[in-house]
Amino acid sequence: MSQSKNFDAAGYVEADKAHVWHHLLQHQAIAAKGPMIVTEANGLRIKDINGREYLDATSGGVWCVNVGYGRERIANAVCEQLKKMPYYAGTAGNIPHIEYAAKLIGYMPGLSRVYLSNSGSEANEKAFKMIRSLAHIKGNPEKKKIIFRNRDYHGTTIAALSATGQPERKEWFGPFVPGFVEFPHACCYRCAFNKTYPGCNIECARALETVIKEEGPETVGGVIVEPITAGGGVIPPVPEYYPILQEICRKYDVLMIMDEVVCGVGRTGKMFGYQNYEVKPDIVTMAKGVASAYMPISVTVTTEEVFRSFLHDPADPMSYFRDISTFGGCAGACTAAIENLNIIEEEKLLENVTNMGQYLIEGLRDLLDLPNVGDVRGRGLFCGVEMVVDKQSRQPAPEGKVAQIAGEMAADGVLVGRTNRSLPGLNNTINLAPAYVATKADIDIIVSTLRKAITKVFA
Repeated sequence: MSQSKNFDAAGYVEADKAHVWHHLLQHQAIAAKGPMIVTEANGLRIKDINGREYLDATSGGVWCVNVGYGRERIANAVCEQLKKMPYYAGTAGNIPHIEYAAKLIGYMPGLSRVYLSNSGSEANEKAFKMIRSLAHIKGNPEKKKIIFRNRDYHGTTIAALSATGQPERKEWFGPFVPGFVEFPHACCYRCAFNKTYPGCNIECARALETVIKEEGPETVGGVIVEPITAGGGVIPPVPEYYPILQEICRKYDVLMIMDEVVCGVGRTGKMFGYQNYEVKPDIVTMAKGVASAYMPISVTVTTEEVFRSFLHDPADPMSYFRDISTFGGCAGACTAAIENLNIIEEEKLLENVTNMGQYLIEGLRDLLDLPNVGDVRGRGLFCGVEMVVDKQSRQPAPEGKVAQIAGEMAADGVLVGRTNRSLPGLNNTINLAPAYVATKADIDIIVSTLRKAITKVFA
């Protein structure tokens, strides 16, 4: 990393405190010390305005900068495209848009159509709108309910929050959109049915059918799930889970949406999280890692069957997908997404994610010897460590204690995430998602720093 230029650090801090409204922060809490201000980054390392360096185990705070910081190749490609042509609305095509769509579909057998927008929330909104439009097109206007899973998160808009199973993220933002219905989570460590895998009959999956029947199959159009629950505690379901969900969906003519906003584009070691399971979704959404945050872009991918359903009657002025995303399909963003995929391919980063992910989970499992580490789970470079008061009762550790762990690690130069104001009484998971270029040395630092922080906080 290059040496930072001389900043008027105090001036920038005061200007930030005077004018900037930060995400997810209680500003009273940072009034005295001021916010963290990042000035430069390379690989997994970032540097703040005071010249302090950190190992970023969060890929940009919210799991986005997946191929690492400092990718001049992406920046240069975007710059050249912007000089040629930065933008035209998605009503027309552009070369990077076309090339990206074709390249992406090559990773997604069974899916064929690519609809672009700008954020994960927006990508999921498009999926909801598709399902509700299809209900009318197919002559079943009541078949528009969306079923979502407890502990899953699908975005920050009101409709996306309506489909989110995290009560604290939703508090104060209602009333919510009608037609969104919850079913139980899939966390074995805290089984909603008080059973133990594998002798549980995978009731967490079969609960979907119960909810569909209760609501009336004629009213349910879709189900949305994260392949691995992310901010709700990093929860990979058991192998049998998604095939059972898919069978239920097909039985009742319900479309399955896989929300790959976090897991998509390599985070789990597969290009998509659902590809770790024997399942073929009807709609897939993605955002964060699509361009590794070098440009804003999100994607809603569908089967050809879903797409062709909107072609049934050209004479009907309502029969097409009447939607637009102002910056969706921006030539610069698509260029960044292409280069991101090229880097993943050429540097064999899926292989590194698999190998380093196994090394990470093994290192984290060594922490199970600590009395306050209840569970370790994850896949690829996406892992969670659930903190408890004690192992026997599995009583969740207080959110404040988990915040202290993250704070101690930051003080030691390592940035991690945590479940934050999401689940009442269950904001007790440390989240780890380093960039795909992580090395064993990086992971050793992360694990050893985490051990030190846990030991200190619970001493």
